[in-house]
Amino acid sequence: MKTRRDFLIKSAMSAAALVTAPTWLQGAPSIIRNFNKPNSLINGVQIGCITYSFRTMPDQSAEATLRYVKDSGLSAIELMGDPAESFAGMPVSPINRMRMFQLGGKARRGEELTADETKELDELRAQGDAYQKEVAAWRATADMKKFEQFRKMYKDAGVSIYAFKPSAFGKNNTDAEIAYGMKAAKALGASHITLEHPSDDAHTLKLGKMGEQYGMAVGYHGHEQETFTFWDTALTQSPKNGLNLDAGHYIAAGQTDLIPLIEKQHSRILSMHTKDRTTPANGKGNVVWGTGDTPIGEMLQMMKKNKYKFPATIELEYQVPEGSDAVKEVQKCVEFCQKALA
Repeated sequence: MKTRRDFLIKSAMSAAALVTAPTWLQGAPSIIRNFNKPNSLINGVQIGCITYSFRTMPDQSAEATLRYVKDSGLSAIELMGDPAESFAGMPVSPINRMRMFQLGGKARRGEELTADETKELDELRAQGDAYQKEVAAWRATADMKKFEQFRKMYKDAGVSIYAFKPSAFGKNNTDAEIAYGMKAAKALGASHITLEHPSDDAHTLKLGKMGEQYGMAVGYHGHEQETFTFWDTALTQSPKNGLNLDAGHYIAAGQTDLIPLIEKQHSRILSMHTKDRTTPANGKGNVVWGTGDTPIGEMLQMMKKNKYKFPATIELEYQVPEGSDAVKEVQKCVEFCQKALA
């Protein structure tokens, strides 16, 4: 009885205090619900980030990735596959990716490999093929409830997932893997999946039709092969096909019609990678925002003025300075967007 009486007295006192409190404090329950939640919707423009930006951070788990996103002040993301798929139980890769990258790069550059290096690279590739089959088998029976749990964890922290980018949509992936990727994206709350443009009309047709089947849009990303007409064929193949435009790469490719492209295709742009790069004449560098040739401020102002709804996705690709880290650099990019949209 004493415990119940104490509770009632304290509750009554709290209610009385709230009535006489300042107006802003009387909304305390909603304030508490939103406390410590990021908000990167700036004057109508959704600023997001691809989680690839945090690739240099030591912990790549779902929980750590969420912490990086929140610490950066972001409320929306394009999610790479690893954090979600590892959370959902995907088999861990046994491959030394760094070593495979080193040897593979040496071979691609035409540099001669020693006999031992050739043998090592062959073994790594064989391991990679075996692992891909293991992953494909796991994806065929993956539980979508784990992706729903992932979505809830992020949503509860104030972060929405607008795009998903697992390695499930390439020409070497099975139809079952593609279907898995689209269903996982939907479970995560994403409106679209993203992938590198396959430069294969048959494959973009297949993905567009599967997108129609699973209710999922498909955003094609380009690098320096991007042109004004780069996406035209895919766009005619399916209403679910769209652009995952990379503004920085477009500038580095030497194109001069980025703003007209955005104006023409804004209704088919699903998301836009935003980074600062220089033109070919200036070295094609990935540089600190505000020091390159990408018209980031102009693009953001155009999005604000015309009420474009696609997100501007921060992609950190310039080298992280000594003494800093990826989170601190993404924070700087967010601050750049805030000033540009003020």
